[in-house]
Amino acid sequence: MNNNLFRLAGVILVGVIIWFTPVPTGLKPQVWHLFAIFVTTIIGFIVQPLPIGAIAFMSVTFTILTGVLKPVEALSGISDPTTWLIISAFLFAKGIIKTGFGRRVAFKLMNAMGDSTLKLAYTLTAADFIISPATPSNTARGGGIIFPIARSLALTLGSEPGATSRRAGAFLMVNSFQSCVVTSAMFMTSCAPNPMIVVLAATTLGVTITWGSWALAALVPGLISLMVVPYLLYKLYPPEITKTPEAKTMAIEELRKMGPMRFEERIVAAVFVGAILLWATAQFTNINATAVGMLAVSILMLTKVLTWKDVLEEQNAWDAMVWLGGLLGLAAYLDKLGFSKWLGTELTGMIGGIPWIPAFGIVILVYFYSHYFFAGLFPHIVAMYSVLSLVAIAAGAPPYLVALSMAYMSSLCAGLTHYATGVAPVFYNAGFVEQKDWWRLGFIVSVANIVIWVGTGSIWWKFLGLW
Repeated sequence: MNNNLFRLAGVILVGVIIWFTPVPTGLKPQVWHLFAIFVTTIIGFIVQPLPIGAIAFMSVTFTILTGVLKPVEALSGISDPTTWLIISAFLFAKGIIKTGFGRRVAFKLMNAMGDSTLKLAYTLTAADFIISPATPSNTARGGGIIFPIARSLALTLGSEPGATSRRAGAFLMVNSFQSCVVTSAMFMTSCAPNPMIVVLAATTLGVTITWGSWALAALVPGLISLMVVPYLLYKLYPPEITKTPEAKTMAIEELRKMGPMRFEERIVAAVFVGAILLWATAQFTNINATAVGMLAVSILMLTKVLTWKDVLEEQNAWDAMVWLGGLLGLAAYLDKLGFSKWLGTELTGMIGGIPWIPAFGIVILVYFYSHYFFAGLFPHIVAMYSVLSLVAIAAGAPPYLVALSMAYMSSLCAGLTHYATGVAPVFYNAGFVEQKDWWRLGFIVSVANIVIWVGTGSIWWKFLGLW
């Protein structure tokens, strides 16, 4: 408790210092004070003296009380379509998990391809990939669906934490985690912070990213990563068991226990396919991505796959509404009031003379590896995405190239440590992989992902005419 009070005092002190610092030339006091509140909120998210929802709530309250923003302005983020897309995706994910549809997909793939440890790794990766477009919480997807299956497989193969961990369990755990990191980057709706990046790219960089353009741009580098990462880990951290006939036996037994697809699963499967089709064709149908997500949840409720009680009990969704909605409101008005334009001008003067390619490379590396200092994706993105992107653009880098690269790096950096994102502790705490190996493998995979996504990805995006 005392430690939390100390951290809270430190967060408030930073805000007070910025608030009373002389207003920089070119900014109005209102903008500077809003910036002070925004920075204080971000630091609060990082050190977390209180839950981030409570911090956001108090920040919005202070913003209104001091007259920095009107209530309708400060609370505008709660009505933002991005906020409701995330809420809808969380609720849809609950349906996937509740009905067992995600587990069935994984066991079906396992029965078809799981006769070796490497194939088993690819099978779990494929299952993650298939359900990722409709599962924005990598913790729910990786920790709630993939992890229990991977752990059961390890135990079936006689691999447990300790002396037998390297038989199969260690490899399966680290691969499932790193694959989840990749799938989190591949769709706007496969990781909770992704829609917020879309908002930041539009408001601060002037770049519009749709669900379809995000997925299309990620298709080639994402699939390459999903093919390369399991094989790379298989060579760097090989399992002692290479053949796994027991996996198919386990899958058959689990599918037998589950029985034929129930009505609820069929509904989820149909809605899942329909949602992806509508998201992917939005540029032709002009149907808003948020409307698609809300329609999917509405159908699940109409068919009683989800009850209103299920909706109310999904705490992550409503927690996101408070803190993400509050944060988006503050960020949007910082841009509307001219802070982003002022910052871009200042940064342009700071990096004058540096060619855009090395400047862009430096920005990518600083952004990616600074995640060692963050225990979550949201604080990292909010603190650094817009600022560092503006640095690269000010140096002359194409805005769309910067926006996409930084967007994908925002998820891929989660593979660095065992605390980098919510799903990381789930796999790490299983006890199969030592911390030194987790960090070593995370760094090596990070290098591979940067090369694939920025290198191959930029060529693919150029081919698509995105920059």
